[in-house]
Amino acid sequence: MAAALSDAEKIAKGREMAEAWKAMDWRKVADMFTPDGVLHSMMVEPVVGREAVYKRVSGLSDGLESITLNLRNLGVVDGTLFMERVDEFVIRGKAGSAPVVGVLEFEGPLIKVWREYYDRAHLLKAMGLVEDFDAKTR
Repeated sequence: MAAALSDAEKIAKGREMAEAWKAMDWRKVADMFTPDGVLHSMMVEPVVGREAVYKRVSGLSDGLESITLNLRNLGVVDGTLFMERVDEFVIRGKAGSAPVVGVLEFEGPLIKVWREYYDRAHLLKAMGLVEDFDAKTR
């Protein structure tokens, strides 16, 4: 089993994840998870497994022109990384933003669980969507 990351290394991983999103490098995003890792936007069912995470995040890129995870505060509490941020994006020519808190648990150097807390209705409105983008996967 890989050695646990230091708090500073966990914060660096959070910054690395934000850069992967900005680059829209969905393979890198998914590869930062354990093979059985979980991505859970708290308002919908969790996505389980690295390949399922890849499918989920790469699917978000439909119409996505840019995305920046503007990190406001990062900190580690009891071994868990908390990332307060404002996500700004342009999708199909429409700019939007949403405040988010991500909570990441690590197993060695990889993310075991990533929970996202945000106002789902606010996000969908900011994206210019009438229907939830996860509706087709349920």
